[in-house]
Amino acid sequence: MKCFRIVAACAMALALVFPWAAPAQKPERWTLTILHSNDTHSRLQAVNRFDSTCTDKEKAEKQCFGGMARLAHKAHEILDEVKAAKGNALFLDAGDPFQGSLFYTHYKGKAELAVMNLMRYDAMAIGNHEFDDGPKPLAEFIRGARFPVVSANIRAANDRDLAGRIRSSVVVTRGGRKIGIVGVTTEDTPSIANPGPNIRFVKAETALRPVIDRLRRDGVDIIVALSHLGLARDKEIAAAVEGIDVIVGGHSHTLLSNSIQGAAGPYPVVAKSPRGSNVLIVQAYAYTRYLGRIDVTFDRKGVAQAWSGDPIPLVQDIPEDPKVAAEITRLAGPLEAVRTRVIGAAAADLVQANCRKEECLMGSVIADAILDKVKHLGVTAAIQNGGGVRAAIGKGEVTMGHVLTVLPFQNVIATMGIKGSDLVAALENGVGGVETGAGRFPQVAGMRYVWDPAAPAGKRIVAVEMRRADGSFAPLDPVAIYKIATNEFMRRGGDGYTIFRDRAIDPYDFGPGLEDTVAAYIQARSPIAATVEGRIRTK
Repeated sequence: MKCFRIVAACAMALALVFPWAAPAQKPERWTLTILHSNDTHSRLQAVNRFDSTCTDKEKAEKQCFGGMARLAHKAHEILDEVKAAKGNALFLDAGDPFQGSLFYTHYKGKAELAVMNLMRYDAMAIGNHEFDDGPKPLAEFIRGARFPVVSANIRAANDRDLAGRIRSSVVVTRGGRKIGIVGVTTEDTPSIANPGPNIRFVKAETALRPVIDRLRRDGVDIIVALSHLGLARDKEIAAAVEGIDVIVGGHSHTLLSNSIQGAAGPYPVVAKSPRGSNVLIVQAYAYTRYLGRIDVTFDRKGVAQAWSGDPIPLVQDIPEDPKVAAEITRLAGPLEAVRTRVIGAAAADLVQANCRKEECLMGSVIADAILDKVKHLGVTAAIQNGGGVRAAIGKGEVTMGHVLTVLPFQNVIATMGIKGSDLVAALENGVGGVETGAGRFPQVAGMRYVWDPAAPAGKRIVAVEMRRADGSFAPLDPVAIYKIATNEFMRRGGDGYTIFRDRAIDPYDFGPGLEDTVAAYIQARSPIAATVEGRIRTK
């Protein structure tokens, strides 16, 4: 104790005689620049306005956007500017780099890993699509990542591939300030991906509170939640969990902006914590179309005082990072023969932007293709989840690469018998998550339905009609058995379609590949066209 007093007295004396020897005081105002991406979905190369891989023709017409090389260039241009001005910055990703193009189909995450390592992210959250092929690809990704991969609400101690690999948070230091970055992953992952039986996803609020408390005890006074929950859940987290300053979000593919036409809300969305502090929520759409940037000024206690920013459109005039571009070119080499194979043409744009809330052209084409493929088996209707339609196809030449971008999940067609009342229950599930942009919204063929958006979830289906052999429609019979087709993911209970898993009659989950089925359907009917027919109507 005497030694401690002597050391303390000496320290005080030094501080009085030599003020510069005293511990540095935190500045009154301190600014952090956060650059962020989310839901890049294997779009390593530039995309077109439909979020599919950009063609040479579109490139010549300057109709391309994004791509990881362009995103990397813009991010590091800004990071260099901030550094030159002696500022502070982070570069973050809110999850779902997996799944969405032939790069993932072929390399199973290794291509995304190689590119993101070159881009030098500071941290990444785990998204649900990182589990599409089970835990092993994610485990290999984490093992090779040169940046922290975080999620606080995944419990993987019983999984042989992921046990001990997932960090709940990471602390980084910028300008003498400690910043805690904590990740969270959508709790719906078991029903929309394939994490397996040994991994649990606990409620985000439950997982976040102890991690944030620990970070605060360790002297961290700025907390960034790197969230793959979606905007609606991010707002709930902000209101329920004290201590978060900024939520960098993903999963819902939401464009927040103060200047871009069609944005879903302001950038940032300003929420209030349980004690009334400001919580800033940002998200930057998906598919590498934008780089998010927010500049936040904090006071000495780490409370946000001012902020500004907006997503930056990654237009074609922005250069590409040469190292990242070269790596993508190398990885693309083995894929070109498959990607560039022409399978047909589209007479008009087959859009998909509204597949999660209403009848959409790309969804109708896919449902029609499914039904056409298996109608010889007595199948009379087909259902495709809107969230499984990942891109559109533009007017003109259609390649296998386009189809693989639209349908990247390597699903197969599943068939089953289903009682009429159970089919209605399945449709109720499908329209029950429209408010949150859930991917379960049902696109259909061989049937049509009316639903009421104003009714409570579970009571929205107003009418269902099934197409008869002569092409006319008749009201669904609740006690009749119908033979329908869907994709294997839905038949096994994915996207909340547990009624298909539990009540299917004589199910068969090993049909032809969905992407090959759609490619053949387009090829046989080129130039293919589609129109909105009233398959799905609202009351």
